[in-house]
Amino acid sequence: MTDTPARLLNLLSLLQTPREWPGSELAERLQVSARTIRRDIDRLRELGYPVEATMGSIGGYRLVAGTAMPPLLLDDEEAVAIAVGLRAAAGHAVVGIEEASVRALGKLLQVLPGRLRHRVGALNAATVPLLSGDGPTVDPEDLTVLANAVTNRERLRFGYRAGNGAETRRQVEPNRLVSAGRRWYLVGYDLDRDDWRLFRVDRLTEPFATGARFAPRELPAEDAAAYVASKLRRLSPTYTLVATLHTPAANVERWTHGNGGSEVEPIDEQSCRFRSRGDSLEWLAMRLLMLGCEFEVHEPPEMHAHLRALAARAARAADASSGSL
Repeated sequence: MTDTPARLLNLLSLLQTPREWPGSELAERLQVSARTIRRDIDRLRELGYPVEATMGSIGGYRLVAGTAMPPLLLDDEEAVAIAVGLRAAAGHAVVGIEEASVRALGKLLQVLPGRLRHRVGALNAATVPLLSGDGPTVDPEDLTVLANAVTNRERLRFGYRAGNGAETRRQVEPNRLVSAGRRWYLVGYDLDRDDWRLFRVDRLTEPFATGARFAPRELPAEDAAAYVASKLRRLSPTYTLVATLHTPAANVERWTHGNGGSEVEPIDEQSCRFRSRGDSLEWLAMRLLMLGCEFEVHEPPEMHAHLRALAARAARAADASSGSL
């Protein structure tokens, strides 16, 4: 193989597999001399790829972790798998999936060949995700448009449906995308209203970047996440649940592991005090019922009426089901 750039790409593709390659095997694969392989390894190191060499009869070359993330090569199957996975994750406000994953999806879709774009589209069109929870979903294509506009500092235009159903057209200088709870939010400066605004992405329609660039404005908060948190506290009622659970605290801690909004305090070996916060009675009631134990609610007082309504609804459903057998 006399084409040096093509040979380097093929060599890099081999080294990215999780194994150690003897120099002789690499030379045979690429149909070059062992000296050429050593020279190509030096070139990859100069480009920032951390290639490690080991000596001895079973020695060879392998790619190891470095101080920076160099460009990676993906074959067709790997590229399709990553694109489908990122689209599926971006379509739901999954905890831990933040703006970086959407940017990665945008970059990948930008360079995918047409044949692979078609495969990704076909896979997404032919599959239906099993949703967990009752949170709204968003179009991954919309997320990539928004993320690219944030990165490129381009003004956005989109339709927006407010909580009361009113529909408007907006022109916005986007600042950040924030995943909070089960929703995605866009933080941006609304040019028509001359003020900062918070937009739920699931209420956006037909977003597109206008191509007009803008200089970043100073956000009236420490960062976008703090801005979203402060807005949500003002826009939504927050309930604090306090309940006694008749189960060991260890059982509850297994259920609530990783949920920073919950606290469990042992009372004795068979009961504990449970505290949690949420923006709806429905969500807090669901958390209580999913714990699978007897309980008494102390706060908030509205929860008592809500649980009675749930119990009555469940009883009616049970009676109707038994009568139809």
